[in-house]
Formats: sequence, structure tokens, C-alpha cells
Amino acid sequence: QVRPVESGGGLVQVGDSLTLPCTASGDPFTDFNVGWFRQAPGGQYELVAGITWNAGDLAYAESVKGRFTISRDNNGKRVYLRMNSLKPEDAAIYYCAAAFYGRDLNDPTSYVYWGQGTQVTVSS
Repeated sequence: QVRPVESGGGLVQVGDSLTLPCTASGDPFTDFNVGWFRQAPGGQYELVAGITWNAGDLAYAESVKGRFTISRDNNGKRVYLRMNSLKPEDAAIYYCAAAFYGRDLNDPTSYVYWGQGTQVTVSS
């Protein structure tokens, strides 16, 4: 079973960069699509970025295109979310989740294994 574990969150300033690693505890991410979601206070879950099991397809929310980059390592242990030019509206709890390959990257119901989240706070 895959158990995503997020890390790297913290307090940053507007315009700063931050990288969030998601580490596979248990089975590796090798055969899984992986997505990063976020939830702001009082808000709903939002898909931020997704990457297929072979990195052949990527998905990004319109609000982060050009600023965020999702990537994965070759041994299936980690997926990264690189966040540049952070804005106050990027502040949220960020969650990493895994879906079986072949499922829709953009559909939150595709994701079956979820991490506990990591808080990102953006201060102006």
C-alpha cells in the first residue's frame, strides 16, 4: 500500500519559492499517478498539479500555471511540487495523493491514498 507523506511546508514571503516533497512510505509511487491538492481555510479541495506514473502527462490548475512545477524521481520514491512566485492566495494545506495509473489526473475521486498535509503560509 502506498502512503504519501508530505513535507517542506512553512512560512514564506510573497514572491518566495518553496519545494514540497511527497515521499512514498510503504510501496513506491512507481505505478501510480500522483497529485498535489490544496485546501484553504473554508475552501474546497483544489487540484494544484498532477503527474502520471510515467511522467508522460502533467496537469496544472490555471492559477498556478507558469509558477508551479510537478516532477517525480526515477525510482518512484518522491514527487516534488516546486512553487515559485508565491502569492497570498497560495496559502493552504497542501496534500499529496496517489491514484492507480490509467485514472483521470484531474478527477479528485481517482485518488485513493492521501497524505496528512503540510501547511504553507504566505506572508505579505
